[in-house]
Amino acid sequence: MSMLEKVKNADGFIAALDQSGGSTPKALSMYGIEESEYEVNTVSMFDCIHKMRTRIMTSPSFGGDRILGAILFQDTLNREVEGKPTAKYLWEEKKIVPFLKIDKGLATEENGVQVMKPIPDLEEVCGAAFSNGVFGTKMRSNINSANAEGIKAVVSQQFEVGKVIISKGLVPIIEPEVNINAKDKGECEAILKQEILTNLDTLSESQNVMLKLTLPSSDNFYKECCDHPRVVRVVALSGGYSKDVANEKLAKNSGIIASFSRALTEGLSAKMTDDEYNKSLGESIQSIFDASKC
Repeated sequence: MSMLEKVKNADGFIAALDQSGGSTPKALSMYGIEESEYEVNTVSMFDCIHKMRTRIMTSPSFGGDRILGAILFQDTLNREVEGKPTAKYLWEEKKIVPFLKIDKGLATEENGVQVMKPIPDLEEVCGAAFSNGVFGTKMRSNINSANAEGIKAVVSQQFEVGKVIISKGLVPIIEPEVNINAKDKGECEAILKQEILTNLDTLSESQNVMLKLTLPSSDNFYKECCDHPRVVRVVALSGGYSKDVANEKLAKNSGIIASFSRALTEGLSAKMTDDEYNKSLGESIQSIFDASKC
């Protein structure tokens, strides 16, 4: 089975292992590693997060039978797991499709949204990722309120960058996240869906994307996106929901699979024995896998 066939048709979900420099200290703290054990935004911090990710990736619970793909941070892609480049390890040893987070973070909020900061080395990063066996990319924007002008800017930027990524042989995951705490979340989603559908209709038959969306306020709200011929797969982010809440909401949205980060690693600790760790991770994976099949 090819990477595309697996991502498009197989059961499972996508593990988000792409915490960047800004979110790494929180991820490490939740894992039981305090800031006193490393220096923030130094090699020591990235060594700690890579050790955490390596334990996840090498766990017998973490396999291609339940996990379709894994989203990696650039530092993780540049490193090795059990003597192999990370992307090759995932596909060759686990049959898990590798993706790369390529955005540089969020700009200052304007018109109720945060577009992506410029990505000046986009073509270079995509070319290197393709050469390293990466299948696709992921890039995140943020929507905080139902401002039509702002949401249009977010989606337009995502698709503009996405077309460059496609030209480099990769499949982009378009991620215009709606803040789960937005007071007008449902209105945000209504504007967002229309903008996404409008932009999908501009793609040619050779231009395909994936969508990563906040779990919607109304069940099956994104069905038109799931059914669109230019969409390989629609995945959902957990967005700050607990694992149980995220799974419950996901199970009510047919055709959407998970791409969870915090919900996946919830309850894991660096201090666990291997048996405890693999059991806890396995239970999390199974619960997310089951919700993704509904």
